[in-house]
Amino acid sequence: MDEHIIENRELWNELTPIHERSEFYDVEGFKKGRCTLESIELEELGDVSGKSLLHLQCHFGMDTISWARLGARVTGVDFSDKAITLARSLSKELGIEANFVCSDIYDLPKALDGEFDIVFTSYGVLCWLPDLRRWGEVVAHFLKSEGTFYMVVDHSLLNIFETTEDGTGLKIAHSYFHAAEPMKWQAEGSYASGSVKVSRPSYEWTHSLSDVVNALIYAGLRIEFLHEFSVCAWQRFPFMKQDKDGWWRLKDDNIPLTFSLRATKTT
Repeated sequence: MDEHIIENRELWNELTPIHERSEFYDVEGFKKGRCTLESIELEELGDVSGKSLLHLQCHFGMDTISWARLGARVTGVDFSDKAITLARSLSKELGIEANFVCSDIYDLPKALDGEFDIVFTSYGVLCWLPDLRRWGEVVAHFLKSEGTFYMVVDHSLLNIFETTEDGTGLKIAHSYFHAAEPMKWQAEGSYASGSVKVSRPSYEWTHSLSDVVNALIYAGLRIEFLHEFSVCAWQRFPFMKQDKDGWWRLKDDNIPLTFSLRATKTT
């Protein structure tokens, strides 16, 4: 396993108990029935009842279990053993059947058998992947013929920006294009709980929109649609405002903040 992925796994092991206690994840609300899925994926993926669904990079499984509540037969995957332990605990406590596998994405074909009607991944996942070509191959490996891959994630364009020094706007600070060596970040806290100090750095990779599309085409998938949205599922920048539907927006809605993609395995 790549040394940076090992470091990131330890980071997510540290983050998991922080996230479990955070208001951001609202685990207690989830236990009482709150659906953690956003309107975009619910509308675009549609009815999942009776379908087998593989959720890649599922963290501690709340979205995975939310799909199970909607009738899917679910398997969630994450490389953090603490996250998977918590996911299994939630599934057992709630009495909702869900299979959880602890594995790095690239090793998953050796850790999990079978094919699925749907492969799903969402929000915040791409930056932890050093190689999108291999990722696309793993997605295709687990899809049944005519199966559906669906993703909804932060837009690739956002990787170039940082907040200006006065905290009121954006400035271009990074390259849009992928580099083999990741960027090292030492955050003061987690996106879910900024007041709790995090000791470990993260190592993250940038991927352009074309990197994503081409990785899936290279793996033999047929792209059905690519949609872009001026809303974000979380407060990516401190000056963003939340609308009445819970989405976070920039003042002028002038850049894409999220994109979704649906593809089909044709062979």
